[in-house]
Amino acid sequence: MALWTRKSVNVVTHFVSKQGSFKRSSWSHSFHQRRAVPDAYAPNLKNPVVDVVNTPTSFCRFESTKAEKLSDSFYDFDANQQVLDFPGGKVAFSTELKFFSESPEERVHCYRVLDNDGQIISGSTYVQVNKEVALKMYSEMVTLQVMDTIFYEAQRQGRISFYLTTIGEEAINIASAAALTPEDLIFPQYREPGVLLWRGFTLQEFANQCFGNKADYGKGRQMPIHYGSNKLNYFTVSSPISTQIPQAVGAAYSLKMDRKDACAVTYFGDGGTSEGDFHAALNFAAVREAPVVFICRNNGWAISTAIEDQFRSDGIVVKGQSYGIRSIRVDGNDALAMYSAVNAARNIAIRENRPVLIEALTYRVGHHSTSDDSTKYRSTKEIQWWRLKRDPVTRFRQWIECNGWLDDGAELEHRNSVRKQMLQAIQVAEKVEKPAIADLFTDVYDVLPSNLVEQKKLLKETVKRYPKEYPSDVPI
Repeated sequence: MALWTRKSVNVVTHFVSKQGSFKRSSWSHSFHQRRAVPDAYAPNLKNPVVDVVNTPTSFCRFESTKAEKLSDSFYDFDANQQVLDFPGGKVAFSTELKFFSESPEERVHCYRVLDNDGQIISGSTYVQVNKEVALKMYSEMVTLQVMDTIFYEAQRQGRISFYLTTIGEEAINIASAAALTPEDLIFPQYREPGVLLWRGFTLQEFANQCFGNKADYGKGRQMPIHYGSNKLNYFTVSSPISTQIPQAVGAAYSLKMDRKDACAVTYFGDGGTSEGDFHAALNFAAVREAPVVFICRNNGWAISTAIEDQFRSDGIVVKGQSYGIRSIRVDGNDALAMYSAVNAARNIAIRENRPVLIEALTYRVGHHSTSDDSTKYRSTKEIQWWRLKRDPVTRFRQWIECNGWLDDGAELEHRNSVRKQMLQAIQVAEKVEKPAIADLFTDVYDVLPSNLVEQKKLLKETVKRYPKEYPSDVPI
């Protein structure tokens, strides 16, 4: 290291002696001119000062102080001065000793379009949804409910090992998916199968994954509900919380560099915002101006941990502002509000090349998963109130009925049809052969390293030696 440093110093000294001294400001300017950024995004590098108080569609990024403007009195904090010319933007002085309040007097408002009875609230601004899209949204919400119910029952029967439902959060799934395009990249958590359903993932494909058979795209190497589809731009679900959030930002930045007319969208729960990945991702997205939409399902519970035991802030929406990200709080049980918010967020992300955070207030009516009994930490009365009074599917259906778009008996017929399809898909998935044990070692290395070759050999020998200890339907 010492030798390398000494050589580096000599190289720099030689360069300066040949080229003459140069100002830091000109070097910095030259560096920015040579950044590998498409010309279309070059204006963003100027970081103009823009007033956003009365112009919600404008872009605020404080102008950096130029190095050559700094005087010897830069660090002399004279109370008589009106402004401190500081890197990152000018800061006004104050003679008053005052701390920011830890919380506002009034919580951030929640954007809503439909009331609890499915009626448009007077004065609402929202994106119009035509009959065809509305009926498909409602149909997919119902399909999601039926699929959840049957898979949950299948797990209780011991036919699959694990499952979790989206009951109470159907609007976030379907309405957000309807507002996006197939080119947008989806980085889900584990409660967004409705997004995949909307994009065309079949009931049979869902069943294949949950049963981990040979037709499963993950070759049985993931636990149930860890779906993924390259064709549908839906990245495979990962069990660890929040790991998908910074990945989405990286993908979004790539879309920006390639000038794609698309954005990345990542979903996560309120518990995910307590992870470091969430904070790193928001800062990364804000600084690099990545076209990514963050959608947080704030359902009040991170498994058994209530919101008030997670953080003191006003939910999640305020965390976006602290990182310089435009944010909005939405009624997650209002399909029209979710559709409108995501539609607008997508336009902002792509047209303005910036991230957007959506906090969707909702409620997880079901247990966290089949491994959980939520009545141990919340009352059944609370659960039933949300199920009956704030059900997103019922509210959206009431709005459709008010428009005269839903035929009598159509919903019951659809539910029965989906149930039959689901039962058939499960029967088929159960009969399909399991992936070979050898698949445990594929798809990571081009050439399998020697240690894995040895493990593969030992595993096969063990299975042959103790055949009764391993499933008979799994090929060696």
